[in-house]
Amino acid sequence: MIVPAEGDFRLQSEADTARLGAALARALEKGEAICLSGPLGAGKSALARALIRTLSPAEGDVPSPTFTLVQFYQGPDFPVAHFDLYRLKSAEEAFEIGLDEALRDGAAVIEWAERLGHHLPHDRLDVEFEGEIEGRQRRVRLTAHGAWRERALDL
Repeated sequence: MIVPAEGDFRLQSEADTARLGAALARALEKGEAICLSGPLGAGKSALARALIRTLSPAEGDVPSPTFTLVQFYQGPDFPVAHFDLYRLKSAEEAFEIGLDEALRDGAAVIEWAERLGHHLPHDRLDVEFEGEIEGRQRRVRLTAHGAWRERALDL
């Protein structure tokens, strides 16, 4: 099913989250970012893992980079950097650990992207996780910026 890369989606299971992550991976291009935000435990890391496993299936374990801050993976066409900005004290720290280089050389998946404030990448898809709706069901809102504005997702 082809849908615009913008709007509200309900994720009723971890499989739905993985399906969305895979669709985002297929749409992601060099120089772009997927910016994830939402409360702890909302599904940001699960979506990031699904995205990275789609782009780099040889990766067995895809840990959240909470303590390392960034992990790099080789996709089929370009590298993908997975950033976790939860522990950063300022937006400038993201650039000190290589955000600019990651976007220049490949693409980035950024958890806790709201910590970048007005330094968010221009060509990005914001994926905002809301808390639980009922049980394990989640709502995510996708907001396209720059090159993502006219993009569609193949779910």
